[in-house]
Amino acid sequence: MNAKQRKTLELIFKNPVPSDIRWADIETLFRGFGGIIEEREGSRICVKLHGVKLVFHRPHPKKVTDKGAVKSVRKFLKDAGINHDEI
Repeated sequence: MNAKQRKTLELIFKNPVPSDIRWADIETLFRGFGGIIEEREGSRICVKLHGVKLVFHRPHPKKVTDKGAVKSVRKFLKDAGINHDEI
């Protein structure tokens, strides 16, 4: 994991939940942990990570996440066995 991915992971697990994480940085984090991202219809993507998969919607027209999306990413990472202790 590089420094930028580490910072993204810190932001995802930060409280209160931030609402301004760039979605591209989150996708880079998924890939950094070995995740596979498959394009789906529209703005949907399916992320597979450590045996867990989930469909996300890329935010648009803005390029940043809202709090609900960050919470979903946080839960997905926890379900895949990744948490803030790995920082």
